Amino acid sequence: MNSTTAAEDEVRAAVAELLGTAPQEVPGDARLVDLGLTSLQVMRLGSRWRRAGIRVKYQDLAAEPTVKAWARLVSENWNSGNSGNSGNSGNSRNRER
Repeated sequence: MNSTTAAEDEVRAAVAELLGTAPQEVPGDARLVDLGLTSLQVMRLGSRWRRAGIRVKYQDLAAEPTVKAWARLVSENWNSGNSGNSGNSGNSRNRER
């Protein structure tokens, strides 16, 4: 439950930054496109999360564009994106040598 809350806070902060508003102004259940988030911004946010090791797809983000839904996706896919990953890029290359 705490990880979902933390994920919601992270998602809300990221969306608020893109919208140029305060995080508390982004309701958890509001459709983010109705608040002004564009499809390009959604793609960029998804790309940023993928670079951080969170496996999310644009289609999944677009299907339910709310903070709560995205927090759930981020929480569920953080573990799958990082299973077996120590967090240090290049470690697998060093182990092969």
